[in-house]
Amino acid sequence: MNDLLNYILTKEDAFRKNRLPSLYSDFTLQKKTNPDGYAVNVAAWEHALTRAARNGYISSSGGSSSKRAKGNHLVLRTDDSLLRDLEIPEWGRPVALATVVDEAIRKHTMVPVQSYISNPASLRKSQWNIIDPAALSPWNVMSWGMKQLRGIVVGSDESSGRLQVQELVLVENLQEAASRVSKQAMDHSSSKMDLVYTKEGFMSRFSRVLNEDSQLSESDFDILLLYLSRDSGAIAYDGKKTIKFRPSDNAPREITQQDTSIASMRTLMSTISQQVETLEKKINELNSTAKAALQNKNRISALSAVRSKKLAEHNLQQRLNTLVQLEEVYTKIEQAADQVEYIQMMEASTGVLRGLHTQIGGATRVEDVVDELREEMSKVDEVGSIMNEAGPEIDETEIDDELEELENTQREAKEEEEAEATRRKLAELDNLEQTTKDAARTAASEKHVDSDIAESIGRLSRMSVEDGSDSPGSKEHPLSAK
Repeated sequence: MNDLLNYILTKEDAFRKNRLPSLYSDFTLQKKTNPDGYAVNVAAWEHALTRAARNGYISSSGGSSSKRAKGNHLVLRTDDSLLRDLEIPEWGRPVALATVVDEAIRKHTMVPVQSYISNPASLRKSQWNIIDPAALSPWNVMSWGMKQLRGIVVGSDESSGRLQVQELVLVENLQEAASRVSKQAMDHSSSKMDLVYTKEGFMSRFSRVLNEDSQLSESDFDILLLYLSRDSGAIAYDGKKTIKFRPSDNAPREITQQDTSIASMRTLMSTISQQVETLEKKINELNSTAKAALQNKNRISALSAVRSKKLAEHNLQQRLNTLVQLEEVYTKIEQAADQVEYIQMMEASTGVLRGLHTQIGGATRVEDVVDELREEMSKVDEVGSIMNEAGPEIDETEIDDELEELENTQREAKEEEEAEATRRKLAELDNLEQTTKDAARTAASEKHVDSDIAESIGRLSRMSVEDGSDSPGSKEHPLSAK
C-alpha cells in the first residue's frame, strides 16, 4: 500500500471500512436517487485529496509521493497514476473520481491551472473558499446509510465518466499557504529590506510553509506567486527573480533596481553563510580524520588530511571576510533606507504643517483674529455696563443696614442655642447629683436595717438559752414517774 492510500485510509474518518464499497462504487446515479449520499461521497473524496496534498502525499509528477521530500501541495494532477495509487485490491479503483473532480470544478474548490493562469476572476466565486463541511455531517451520513439499507442506493461497476488528465489548483490549500507566507514574512521582518527576496531565496525560505516534512514543488511556487501578486496583492513580483512583500495597500507594486540589488545581496549572503557552515563541518571532519590516521600510525593520510584542512581553513577565512564586508554594506544600505524613509516622513509632515498654516493664514491673520476677538469681548463688557446703568438705583446704606441686621439675628440665634445647651448640661449635672444623694441615703438606710436585724437575732438567741435552763425538761415529768 502506497503512502497516499495509507494516509487516506488511516487519517480520514469518512474512509471507514464499511464506507469503502460506496466510496469506490459509481455513486454518480445517487445524485438523483440519494442526494445526501451523493454529497457525502463527493465531499469525502474532495476533502481527502485536499488534505493529502497539503501534507505532501501528492508527488509533483502525479500519483503519490513516497519519500515526501518534494511534492505538489497546491496542484493536483488527475491521471491514470492517481487512480492506480488509490486502488484497493478488494474494491478496485474509485470509478466515480471523475464525478468528484467535476463537482469540485463546478464549485470552484478546484480550478484548472490553465484557467486560473489566464483568468484572474476564476477564484472570485461565492463557493470557492472551502469545502462545504455540511456534506460530511452525521445526519447526512446516517441518512445515506438508512437509504442504503432500504435498497435505494444503486451503482454499477463501470465508470460513467472518464477521468480527464489535467492539473487542478487546490484553492483551499492555496489560500492557506498564501496566508501563512504573508504572516511569516511580516512577523520576521525588522526592516523593509527584509521583505525583499530573490525567487530562489523565497522558495528556500517558504518551501515548508504547509508541512515540515515536505517541500513545495516548483509548480506550487508558480501558482503561489501568481496568487500573492495578482489576486491578494500581498507582494510585488516582476515575474522573473525579485519579490517584495507589500506591508500595506499603499505600497508600490513595481520592482525597482534597488530592490533587485538588495535581493541579490541577501541571497549571496545566505549562500556564503551556507558555505561557511559546510566548510566548518568539513574542517571538523578532516581534523578527526587526521587524528584517527595518527592513532593508526598512518602518517601519509594524516598529512593529506591536515593539508586539506589548511586549504579548507583558508577558504573559510576568505568567505568569512567576504561575509563581513557584505554584512557591513548591507547594514549601510539598511541605514540609508531608514534615512530615506525618515526624510520622506519629514517631508510629508512639512507638507501637512504647510497646509495647516495655509488654512490659518499666517501670524498676521492670527493677530488680526485675536484683536477682533478682544474687541468683541470688550463690546460685551460695554453692553453689560450699559445694562447695569439702566437698572434701578439701590441705596447702599440700606443694603449695609439689612446685612448687619441679618448678622445680628444669626449671632443672637447662635448665642441662644449655646445658652440652651449650657442649661441642658447643668440640668443633667443636677439630676446626676440628686441621684447620687438618693443612692447614698438608700445605702445608709439599708445598713441601719441590717444592724437592727442583727441585734434582734442576738437577743432572740440569748432568750432561747435562758429559757432552756428553766424549762420543764430539766425536771422529771410527772407521767414518767409512773
